[in-house]
Amino acid sequence: MPLRDAVEAVIRAWDRHETGRGAAPVIDYDCYPTTEDIAPAASRLTVYGELKRLQARASAEDPRLRQRIDADLTYLQALLGERAPLDDYVHATQGCRARGWSDEYVTTIGQTASKSLDVFGIVWGPNLRRELEEVEGRLSTDDAPDAIREAATRLEPAVRRATGTTATYDLTITATKADAYWTYWLDGAGRSVRLRINLRNAQFTMVEARQFALHEVLGHGLQSASLAARCEQEDVPWVRLLSVHAPHQVLLEGLAQALPLFITPDDQALITRVQLGHYLQLVRSELHLAINSGATVQDCADHGRARVPFWTDEDIADTLTDRGNNALLRSYLWAYPAGIDWFIALASADTKVVREVLRAASRDPLTPKALTALWPEGPPVGGSGGTVRLRKPALS
Repeated sequence: MPLRDAVEAVIRAWDRHETGRGAAPVIDYDCYPTTEDIAPAASRLTVYGELKRLQARASAEDPRLRQRIDADLTYLQALLGERAPLDDYVHATQGCRARGWSDEYVTTIGQTASKSLDVFGIVWGPNLRRELEEVEGRLSTDDAPDAIREAATRLEPAVRRATGTTATYDLTITATKADAYWTYWLDGAGRSVRLRINLRNAQFTMVEARQFALHEVLGHGLQSASLAARCEQEDVPWVRLLSVHAPHQVLLEGLAQALPLFITPDDQALITRVQLGHYLQLVRSELHLAINSGATVQDCADHGRARVPFWTDEDIADTLTDRGNNALLRSYLWAYPAGIDWFIALASADTKVVREVLRAASRDPLTPKALTALWPEGPPVGGSGGTVRLRKPALS
């Protein structure tokens, strides 16, 4: 069996094993769905042995597939109890370093976001969320799916022009209540895209409807359907199963978060959301590094309150728990700060480079190494490094 197909067979069996026991799926988007009956793997250790054998084979046959196998194997080892140092773990799974950003850089990005909010009369303080919702216009939970669909329909032609994709997709929007960090989650197979809205966390505004239409539907959904369309037409060399613990995730989350900069640069309310999101992801990266390097919960909580005065204790607690304790999220959530920082920088690059990257992203699940090859002058993916200076909240 060709190596790529052998890797896919192991991942499919592993996915069936995990979902069969009620654990998180391994496959988040299937770009080449099959009608074959997939038998679940007997155990995680069975999968481990098969991946080790494929890893040795890939070393001789295909270094590109070796990187994907390394990511799967490293994540599986974490599920089995290994706890690699964060930088090693992220590098093996997400394909970039977990170096982080300097204190000064994070502060500057926060100041940029604060100035953008000032334009709308929104004060940087504990009431920021409420004020932002009032300015943006609240949406009811019942009205949100239609608002997202309407925004996606209106913005889709511009996204297609920017990315060059002609792929079609079928979108289903469903609601659920999950005890998890996410508000929206997109998965699917082939050209069938499913967007789930987590009513436990969901709060909606008109601006957020546009933001998530770009992020989830036209970022993840159309992009994944475009990759699937290529798989229908060509015998691609990469594994056709997308997983959030793998090194294409920096591309997927980075572009989805920054997409308004390329599609709606004159929508100041939406651009402000992106700038605020950039800052919050960088603060989360500081907590990600701190909790994985021996900082105390108290020191991390103080830092979160000092950096983001409108975060609740639950916000901070979930951030620390996800990034410190969860084998999947300890890897996957680094893709958000790494990705948004790189793609926000790309928005200021030469238009030819921007065009090349966006079009390549609709054809291949690019790794951080591939992104760097397309734009060598760009910033290091995952940060240029910097010691986290944990702060204390100002005395009131």
